[in-house]
This record gives sequence, structure tokens and C-alpha cells, in this order.
Amino acid sequence: QVQLVESGGGLVQAGGSLRLSCAASGRTFSRMGWFRQAPGKEREFVAGISWTGARTSYAESVKGRFTISRDNAKNTIGMQMNSLKFEGTAVYYCAGGSGADTRVQYDYWGQGTQVTVSS
Repeated sequence: QVQLVESGGGLVQAGGSLRLSCAASGRTFSRMGWFRQAPGKEREFVAGISWTGARTSYAESVKGRFTISRDNAKNTIGMQMNSLKFEGTAVYYCAGGSGADTRVQYDYWGQGTQVTVSS
């Protein structure tokens, strides 16, 4: 059975840092990423990573502050989030899928982990 399980969310002050992790099981994914959904907003893409980690992609709003990584030996991905802003308050979801740089399709999703940034 395919599962994606996020961890690392919590409460942090603005300007602080958190590191999210996602453990995948049941299969591997050539592409993995993070999405988030803030209160009253639609789910949005945050960061993505290729199999080798050679290619990464970030939402403009988090460039320079967030860093995605993966460890294929453990079938996990992580995301270091620095200089967190109040606007970063959201449920963060781990996703797995496949595709090329021009089109990535995410077919599997974790349950989400809450990140709350206080101001």
C-alpha cells in the first residue's frame, strides 16, 4: 500500500525555521514535492524535486528561504523552511508522482502537517 507521511510541522515564530519530512512507502516516486493550503485559499505548489535531486523547483514566494531535498535510500524527502512568515501558515502536504520538467503529475498525497507561524 502506498503511503506518504509528513512530520515536522508545528508552531514557530515569524523569522524562525522548521524542517518538514515525508516518509514514502509502497513505491518510489521519480518526482516528489510539497504543497500547502492556507486558510481560505486553494492548495498551491511550494517545491518539487527530481529523482536525483539535480532539478528542483520552488514557488516564487519561497525562493531563497525554503530548500527541498531527498534521500532515496530512505525514500524520504525533506524541506528546510527558513525565515518563516505569517503567510506561511498552512497545512503542508507531501506529494509523489512522475513526469518530466515540462509536466509533473502528482498522484499520491500525504495527510498533511500543520505549520503555524505566529507574528
